[in-house]
Amino acid sequence: MDNALILLLESSCNECSVAVAGRDGIVALRHTQEPRAHASKLALFIQEVLQELGIDASELCAVAVSSGPGSYTGLRVGVSTAKAIAWASKIPLIAVETTDILAQMGLDAVEGRENGRLLVVPMIDARRMEVYTALYDSDAARISEISPVILDGDSFKEEFASYDTLVFVGDGAEKFKPVLSEDKLAKSVFVNACPSACAMRKRAFERFDASRFEDYAYFEPFYLKDFVAGVSKKKLF
Repeated sequence: MDNALILLLESSCNECSVAVAGRDGIVALRHTQEPRAHASKLALFIQEVLQELGIDASELCAVAVSSGPGSYTGLRVGVSTAKAIAWASKIPLIAVETTDILAQMGLDAVEGRENGRLLVVPMIDARRMEVYTALYDSDAARISEISPVILDGDSFKEEFASYDTLVFVGDGAEKFKPVLSEDKLAKSVFVNACPSACAMRKRAFERFDASRFEDYAYFEPFYLKDFVAGVSKKKLF
């Protein structure tokens, strides 16, 4: 399907974005940097991009959503919305891990540079010095499991010894800088960014072509850690 269009929904972090992608690029985009605006903006953005293109959701070939890890609330809103659209329009549902999205953004940021042997390390802020992360090669292929890591001066010690350039990308990347030695900083590139729907296009079409679809009824976000709701201080007295 050379004229295939996929709706891309990204709501895993503070920012929110919606795009429609064809095989050659993004054809419509909405994005806000307003923090935690997923519930108020996501449905509006979807309506706007479809109206811009003059199409109905049923004319899409699939809907793809960032599946996590990331913000509990953002992921719930994004996945619930994607499932509803896919089910109502009878189109496939595609999941793209948030670290996959960030890895593509990291590669895009250093495209055209001479980097030698390259490793991309997405970092999703998990508070304090912890991040959710994974390792990706120069083709954006994941070469490790997604896992939580507490950052210190010895983090990624083997990777620093094995690679010429390490690209740290995401809203957790900047906090790694202060704990690194000068020689490690010299091998590092930092890309402070939130995941964008635009960076989902390549992975979404790969999974569409491979028929890697999710079940409407049973698919859930990938939280990595169990969500624990905070207890109001008022209830403690």
